[in-house]
Parts: sequence; C-alpha cells; structure tokens
Amino acid sequence: MQIVIIEDEKLTAEDLAGTIASLDPEAEIVILLSSVKEAVSYFRTHSMPDLIFSDIQLGDGLSFEIFKAVN
Repeated sequence: MQIVIIEDEKLTAEDLAGTIASLDPEAEIVILLSSVKEAVSYFRTHSMPDLIFSDIQLGDGLSFEIFKAVN
C-alpha cells in the first residue's frame, strides 16, 4: 500500500510514518509533504497513492484546497 502524509510539523509527520511502519511493515510511505503548494505540485506529476493522511490546517492553507486543485 502506498501512503502519502501531508503534515507541516516534521516531528508529527515522522511519528505518524513510524507508527504506520510498525503496524504494517509492508506499507510504503511514498513521501512526506508539508504544504498545500508542495502537495498540489506533487499530485500534478505523480499518481495518487492508495491512502493519504493529511493535517487539515497547513501553514499555507487548508488541505481541502489540494483536492480542489487536482483530479
């Protein structure tokens, strides 16, 4: 399973990635993204993962803006 984490607090993102890895060693954390802008850019050039964990309030806006900007 491919997973993307969108979280602007690095320690929180790393902790979540560690928790996921401990629960499912076969899960692949594809990338840790930290902003709306970074996530939109990533999703415009990469395929969608199987699962996305996302903070709602990011430093540059709400994560819902990401999903309005990409298909």
